[in-house]
Amino acid sequence: MNVTVSSGGLSGRVAIPASKSHTIRALVIAALAEGVSRIEAPLDSADTRACMSVLGGLGVRIAETREGADGRTGRLAEVSVAGRAGSFSRPGGELDCENSGTTFYVMLSVAALADFPVLLTGDAQLRRRSAGPLLDALEELGVTIERHGNGGCPPVTVTGPLRGGKATVACPTSQYLTSLLLAAPLAPIDSELTVPILNERPYVEMTLGWLDSQGVTCRHTDWSGFHVTGGRHYRAFERRIPGDFSAATFFLAAAAVTGSTLYLDGLDMADSQGDKEVVSILERLGCSVSSDAGSVRIAGPAGGVLSGGTLDLNSIPDALPALAVVGTGCAEPLRLTNVPQAREKETDRIAVMARELAGLGGRVEELPDGLVVYPSALTGGRVSSHGDHRVAMALAVAALRADSPVTISDAEVVGITYPGFFDALRDCGANLVME
Repeated sequence: MNVTVSSGGLSGRVAIPASKSHTIRALVIAALAEGVSRIEAPLDSADTRACMSVLGGLGVRIAETREGADGRTGRLAEVSVAGRAGSFSRPGGELDCENSGTTFYVMLSVAALADFPVLLTGDAQLRRRSAGPLLDALEELGVTIERHGNGGCPPVTVTGPLRGGKATVACPTSQYLTSLLLAAPLAPIDSELTVPILNERPYVEMTLGWLDSQGVTCRHTDWSGFHVTGGRHYRAFERRIPGDFSAATFFLAAAAVTGSTLYLDGLDMADSQGDKEVVSILERLGCSVSSDAGSVRIAGPAGGVLSGGTLDLNSIPDALPALAVVGTGCAEPLRLTNVPQAREKETDRIAVMARELAGLGGRVEELPDGLVVYPSALTGGRVSSHGDHRVAMALAVAALRADSPVTISDAEVVGITYPGFFDALRDCGANLVME
């Protein structure tokens, strides 16, 4: 699908979709729990459906309730998950994580709780994403690993059971540690995890919050050592999933660069999501921001001209594409630093955003661990999402301040995390055509 977006301001309210990170953690813990869990208002996207499909392949029964009168049509309102208490069924074949890196990384450890082989694979992009350090740690914890891809990339076969013990795991992505933390409580003995490198700490804090809600003890020392008590069980729960700050980032950025006012509903500023930092970042750059129960109001400065500066994005790598666009509308250069892991996402987001913004007239300098974006007037033209949902959404924001329409190819990839993104953008007044 191609989407052509023309410049212009926005106004109105946006119902932000549910958090992908919370939804996948909820699905996995519910699948491992004893009893039936109810997850209210989960994210309904390609990534979360990939997670449900993989869990279903292991014998987990998941029932959906939708908002329509018959419970089968309309938006997804709730899923009920019949937990397996850590005991899975042997799958009939490979389990396809599709494009979901979170699902792949988390399920490597979770599937290793079984005592039979489980083959996990994914699409072409996912097969370029390595889990090497996580696989090494799982082997230290008693899991047999068969690496079918290059350099720890999928496909990978894991054969448990995960026994616990001592392991070292370097975490250029926090998902390696989240994977181990979610599975380790169900191992028969305690686990001691040494973590010499940890990026994206807020996502680990989110995982620890879920463990705490389950009464699972996990002690840590300076975020470099974790002790997880084994021999535990998860229990069924009921929980509503909050809005996704990663998805909201694109509307926050859109308001900032167009001088618009938007109300973003469904966001909880008290939640543990790291990307809520984008709200305070944009406030420092010159936006007016306020929040009340479940909503954030943002007003960009008149003319969309912001101040520049240096931002450490180590905790919030998913914000790099949107903030790169914000940088083009700053009065001084905006340096996005300390985020080397952005090169290891669905695409090399540092290189891709530098290339695509340059194609629209932006002046961007690529760093080993980030970008320097200089004040730039953007022109129209054709750009590519490179099959990356966050790149597609960021380029749509860039189009709002370009001097002529911008056409984004492969724009349907927004469905990985935000299927309704372009509809929401149009509802706020954007002039766009989907074809």
